[in-house]
Amino acid sequence: MRYNIETAKQLGNEVAKKETHKSYHCAIYCKRAAKIRSTFFSHLVLILVSLISIFPFIWLISTSLKGNSENIFAYPPQIIPQDFTWANYTGVWDKVNFIGYFINSMIVAGGTVVLNLILSAMAGYPLARMEFKGKKITFFAILATIMIPFQAIMLPVYLITLKLHLTDNVSNFAGFMGLIMPFAVSAFGIFLMRQAFLGIPKEMEEAAIVDGCNVFQVFWKVLMPMVKPSLAVLAIFTFIGSWGEFLWPSIVLTKEAMYTLPVGVNNLQGMFSSNWRFIAAGSILSTIPILIFFLAMQRYFISGENEGAVKG
Repeated sequence: MRYNIETAKQLGNEVAKKETHKSYHCAIYCKRAAKIRSTFFSHLVLILVSLISIFPFIWLISTSLKGNSENIFAYPPQIIPQDFTWANYTGVWDKVNFIGYFINSMIVAGGTVVLNLILSAMAGYPLARMEFKGKKITFFAILATIMIPFQAIMLPVYLITLKLHLTDNVSNFAGFMGLIMPFAVSAFGIFLMRQAFLGIPKEMEEAAIVDGCNVFQVFWKVLMPMVKPSLAVLAIFTFIGSWGEFLWPSIVLTKEAMYTLPVGVNNLQGMFSSNWRFIAAGSILSTIPILIFFLAMQRYFISGENEGAVKG
């Protein structure tokens, strides 16, 4: 009788272990299934949002490649061109001074990027590394300017530009300066570079000083190479913003030879009011430099964005 009771207990324990093991695996399976479902739906939503966001650009490319015999406003939209042609690109290239517009945009965007990198780094370094009276007030005052849109200060900036004779009716150089100087430094750039400098250990700076470096050498030869990812992020954002700037050049510029690409592309609507194929082709051509610049700098982009959030 006692043997039977012990045998029953052993059998009961084995059954309980099997049930526990089975329940454990079932819980793991259910957890994995829930995670897969959650990941699947998250990716599905992201893919749908991405497709909706990129659809206008796809439609623009499709329109630029359609011939005159094809209806570009057909519903539902026909993405794949039936009458495929490159004539829209060659036509707009021949009839519009794209090379001149491109050179002007490169000068303005390049000058704006270089000044932003230098001035933002030089302003962010003391805010991160040096101690002086009013440091926090200065930093918060700089950040507060982010809330002021450029349109709110555009009129006084324009009057200052006129007073300084930074317009293209004085000279081409003055015209370029008038386009570059209002955007030569930004509060975002100063903030980004300050955060990048805060992420560097102070021991690096102290070691450079022990080796005989002065303050400028520490800044230029030691710290600047270590914040290259943040510099790349700032360069990308500045280049995109400057390249796509339309309002300020359209107000300041008076000579067509000084037009940047956004102003020149907008001018296509007057030249080819009914030819949306030419307008689409011109818009695509104007976005190519941005894509090339981003692809060239993208290896720094993610790490640089993450560096900006290291310390506050």
